Amino acid sequence: MKKAKYIIRKMTVGLTKSCKKVGDVKVLSRIILWCAGLMVLVALGVVLFYKPVRDAVFIPPEVKTVVEVKSGDTLSKILGGKGFSMRDIDTISKTLKKDADFVTLRPGRDKFEFVQKDENQPISKIVIKNGPWRQMELSCGETGTWECQKIDIQRDTRVTYKTGEILDGDSFYLAGMRAGIPAGILADVYDLLAFEMDFERDVRAGQHFYVLYEENYASEKMVDTGHVLAVSFEALRGNVQMYRFVKSDGGVGYYDEHGNGAIKSLKRTPINNAKITSSFSGRRKHPVLGFTRAHKGVDFRAPTGTPIPAAGAGRVVARSFNRGHGNFVKIRHNGTFETLYAHMSRFAKGVNVGTVVRQGQIIGYSGSTGLSTGPHLHYEIIKNGQHVNPMTVKLPAINNLDAANKKTFMEYKQQLDNTINSLKENPTQIMRL
Repeated sequence: MKKAKYIIRKMTVGLTKSCKKVGDVKVLSRIILWCAGLMVLVALGVVLFYKPVRDAVFIPPEVKTVVEVKSGDTLSKILGGKGFSMRDIDTISKTLKKDADFVTLRPGRDKFEFVQKDENQPISKIVIKNGPWRQMELSCGETGTWECQKIDIQRDTRVTYKTGEILDGDSFYLAGMRAGIPAGILADVYDLLAFEMDFERDVRAGQHFYVLYEENYASEKMVDTGHVLAVSFEALRGNVQMYRFVKSDGGVGYYDEHGNGAIKSLKRTPINNAKITSSFSGRRKHPVLGFTRAHKGVDFRAPTGTPIPAAGAGRVVARSFNRGHGNFVKIRHNGTFETLYAHMSRFAKGVNVGTVVRQGQIIGYSGSTGLSTGPHLHYEIIKNGQHVNPMTVKLPAINNLDAANKKTFMEYKQQLDNTINSLKENPTQIMRL
């Protein structure tokens, strides 16, 4: 509007000067009247077509309230606290069970988000966040019926590479934490390397290691970690490398750089990060009896009550007490290998003679029963009826690949190696497999 007035005023002044030169007063009057009419038309257009901002329709934002599930909470308690009737609570409960198989609340993990169109309207939607990757949405239709929809949140899985070095006086755990490896990933790496390494004797200053693992993101925020994809450690007996691979039948395993099974049938060290207090020996002075005799296993320091996992899958063939071993369990793994665990404070519930146990299953708890000077685990490996040194015996690999899977594995391994090399050069780049 102001711009239009300015243009008209400039035109009028210019025309006025021209008319004065020729002395034509009538022409000047007509021009002035024409300009006035033009201004009226402009003003009318502004009135008809200009819509002020204050006339725009204001839509208030939705009102959202989040309730975290606490110990003792029930669905009825949470919904009742939001003013829901018992009828609605019963309907919502049945809908969740039927459409989402959701029947149990988890304190400290589950969250409810209640949505209202505005603060004066009833709750029209309930979002139940059942973990970082799954949620359920309950919507109330115009007829007052509740419908449930399960939503899987898409993961943005990225690959992360961390490398570290063992310093003087380090443990692998300390070196891994210093390298920025999450505690959960370190625990998984321990479980993998324990098949091949003795963490007490094989860890020395100057050794290097790396781990390639997954990190799961949602909305550009890291939520949790995934699988260990590759690990390498410069052990005393040679470099240990393992790669995770999914076979054509969906089975998952870890394999060395040649495609051979890296997971052995037995672990050398059943308890992770336990210090060896007495090694396998043909001649050792017994700390209680006082005379020299063979020590047919390895002793690991472990406070009373430390869980003892089975070093491999097998069947319990002995669960008893004797004067030397105290409470002990013996497991037969196959026709070749057996393992024995002694000086237990107690046995795990459900572990009896004849029980089939899986690798890593807790079979008992450390103690100092029998001929013992303090709480520890005495661990033996028996091969073909003869006691062997758990730290040096060659353990058979399991889950080897057939020819077709090995070919696919070698191609996938090359992809992992290329990823590792790229992340070595630029650790901050975002990479996905």
